[in-house]
Amino acid sequence: MRPTHSPSRRQFLTCGLGGLVAAGAIGTATVGSIVSASGGNDLRSSLTIIAPAAAGGGWDTVAREMQQAQRANGIVNNTQVVNIPGAGGTIALGNLEILEGQANNLMVGGTGQLAATIQYHSATTYADVNPLAVVVEEYDVVVVPGDSPYTSLKELTDAWAKNPGKVPWTGGGSFDQLVVTEMAISAGVSPKDMIYVSSDGGGESTQALLNGTAAAAASGYPDSIDQIESGRLRALAIVAKDPVAGVEIPTTVEQGFDVTLANWRLLVAPGGITDAEKSELESIVRETVTTPQWRKAIERYNWNENVVTGEKLATFLDEEKTRIQGLYKELGL
Repeated sequence: MRPTHSPSRRQFLTCGLGGLVAAGAIGTATVGSIVSASGGNDLRSSLTIIAPAAAGGGWDTVAREMQQAQRANGIVNNTQVVNIPGAGGTIALGNLEILEGQANNLMVGGTGQLAATIQYHSATTYADVNPLAVVVEEYDVVVVPGDSPYTSLKELTDAWAKNPGKVPWTGGGSFDQLVVTEMAISAGVSPKDMIYVSSDGGGESTQALLNGTAAAAASGYPDSIDQIESGRLRALAIVAKDPVAGVEIPTTVEQGFDVTLANWRLLVAPGGITDAEKSELESIVRETVTTPQWRKAIERYNWNENVVTGEKLATFLDEEKTRIQGLYKELGL
């Protein structure tokens, strides 16, 4: 079995050109409607939240939970959610740049989108827009089949280091691959030697484990809870710096592995807005994340609250960019 890597920029542009053109056309048309719908200067009157992926995913969930919290508490009179999928969130990011100066717009972003800007050499990056706040983060778990011979993270990584080709991994996308890459480095495995089978979401990852295609997986904890509780999967570690309240899974750090990459969610505004508009949008986000509805969403989706704003946010994003660039370099991408 050969490793499955994310596509290079050349492969991406060649193989996905038709999809990119279609996604770009959809995105641009949507931007036109956003500009029409978001007229006026009162940010409390109407607001559009862009989810840079199709309905049902993590970014979309954050957008819709924010919409509900704002509606229920009268924070914004009319909040709408628009989906602009494609290219790991970079299509939406490019369209947000088109909305320069249109302060009645927010976009959900995060680790995967930042990674996509690096992987695909995106023309638009977070430097071209206005990041406002990281609000929550999601953790991956390292899982194996319920009947796996590996009962601890050390047993798994010892076998992996001894023969990388006999311990194939899977995950739901580029973020999970980055977690596995960080895991490989910490375990003494060359990322270029590892086998990673990319799956389309948690369900496909679980199937790859159960049918023997993969021996281990990095998967979002919320996506894996049911399978872990049923015994179909065994959780060996949660990828987090510190123990997670209510989760009785030892962290990677507790077990001696410096693997802490989190799937954080970010709110971003267009470039070209005034300082007053940016301040008002920051206030809207702060008010939203303190509502009872948002608190319930954090519990419901097993998110970890981690609010980062201001100068700390700029530093955080720079550090995460450097970190992810280093992981892609290790992968040879």
